[in-house]
Amino acid sequence: MVYIALLRGINVGGKNKIDMKLLKKTFERVGMNDVVTYINTGNIIFSYKDTSKTELSSILEEAIHHDFGLQIKVVVRSVDDVRGIINAIPGTWKNDNDMKSDVMFLWDEIDDESVLESLVIKPNIDMVIYVPGAILWSVDKKNVTKSGMSKIIGTKLYKQVTVRNVNTARKIYELMQAQNR
Repeated sequence: MVYIALLRGINVGGKNKIDMKLLKKTFERVGMNDVVTYINTGNIIFSYKDTSKTELSSILEEAIHHDFGLQIKVVVRSVDDVRGIINAIPGTWKNDNDMKSDVMFLWDEIDDESVLESLVIKPNIDMVIYVPGAILWSVDKKNVTKSGMSKIIGTKLYKQVTVRNVNTARKIYELMQAQNR
């Protein structure tokens, strides 16, 4: 089975620095196969026998703590999970000079449509979609400061997501598909 491990809060603002080559070796050391990293923000594609995502998260969090001394939350999603998320992203959404579009991957314990109730969504500004495993958000860049979703930063909910822009999410899925063949 092909999976993605999404690490929260590494190599951002000079904090929790982890070299991707060393991280790849950590994943291989604990038995992950076909390990590929994508960009420096903690996206690791790998294959492993069919195991629960919770168990994989635990194995990887312990390995990262052992090898790097960091308590990093790891969200694991299967290629099927990511397919569902990618298919739910409207084709017009992008991350460029005019539009900001993100995928907020949810921790399992808050992965439910009711999570939308705790968000400040401004209907004329924010476009927000819940899909199992993630919240999808898009806003015109000129309206980012007016967005209700920008108020998520620093909240309890924000500490239970890891965010990737849609361009990165689509590339991750492309790499997962290549490995899944």
